[in-house]
Amino acid sequence: MAVSKTIFITGGASGIGRAVAVKFGSEGWFVGLADVNEGGMKETAALIPAGKSSTHKLDVRDRVAWDEALAACAKASAKTGSGTIDVVFNNAGIPLGGNLVEKNVAEIERCLDINLKGVLFGAQAAHPWLKASAPGSCLLNTASAAGIYGTPGASVYSATKFGVRAITECLDGEWSPDGIKVCDLMPGFIDTPLIDMNPNQQSNEGIRERVLEAGLEITPVTEVAEAAWKAVHSDTLHNRVGKTAHRIAFAARWMPGRLRKMTRTNLKPRGGK
Repeated sequence: MAVSKTIFITGGASGIGRAVAVKFGSEGWFVGLADVNEGGMKETAALIPAGKSSTHKLDVRDRVAWDEALAACAKASAKTGSGTIDVVFNNAGIPLGGNLVEKNVAEIERCLDINLKGVLFGAQAAHPWLKASAPGSCLLNTASAAGIYGTPGASVYSATKFGVRAITECLDGEWSPDGIKVCDLMPGFIDTPLIDMNPNQQSNEGIRERVLEAGLEITPVTEVAEAAWKAVHSDTLHNRVGKTAHRIAFAARWMPGRLRKMTRTNLKPRGGK
C-alpha cells in the first residue's frame, strides 16, 4: 500500500482552504490545517477521514510559528503517512474593500502583512520540507483574478495578489533546480464569506453586488478545490478558476482598453465598507 502524501493548508478553517482540505482528504492525503480560527479548523477536520488530519493554530505573520507548525504537521502525518510534507498551500488571506483614501494605516498594513508577508514567510518555511520530498513536491499559492487586472474598490487587496503572482513566478525559477514545483490559483469572485473577523469586521457583500451587476460569475468554492487538485498534478504556472478569471485574463491581453472602460463603469468603488 502506498504511503499517503501530506498537504499543509493555511486558511484551513473555512472557504477555499476548507474545500481544498476536503478534496485532498477524500483522495487519501493527510491534511495539516493551519489557521487562527481553532473552531473553524475543528469543523474542517470533522469533514476529513478520521486520523488523516491535524490542526495547528498559526498566524501567518509569525515567521517562527511557521517553522513550528510545519514540524508539528510532519510529526502528526508520520503516524499514518510518510512524515514528509509534499504540498504547502499558501492560502490564508483577508479582503479589504472600499476607497483607498478611506483606509487607515492599520487596515492597510494588516492586509499587506497577512496577504503578502504571510506568503513570503510561508514559502521560506516550506522550502526545506518541499526540497526533502522533491521531486513532485509543490508550493501552491492563492492569488486572484484581482492579480490579473486591478480591481477598483480593492486597491490594497489587488496589490497583494499581484505580489503573490510575482512571488509565484520568481520562486518557479528559483526552486526549479530543487525539483519543487511552484504555481498559483487565480480565482474570480468566490462564493465564500471571506469575513475579516478581527479587528474590523468586513464582508465582501459590496463586491459581490458589483460583480453580479457587471454580469460576472460567482464561482463555487468546490470548483476552486478541483482546480487546486489539478494544479498540484499538472505543470501550469497560473491556474485561472472560473469564467470571470478567464474573461479578465483574455480582456487584459487582447482588449485592455475595453477592460479599462468596463472597470471604470461597472466596478468603480462605492466608498465606505
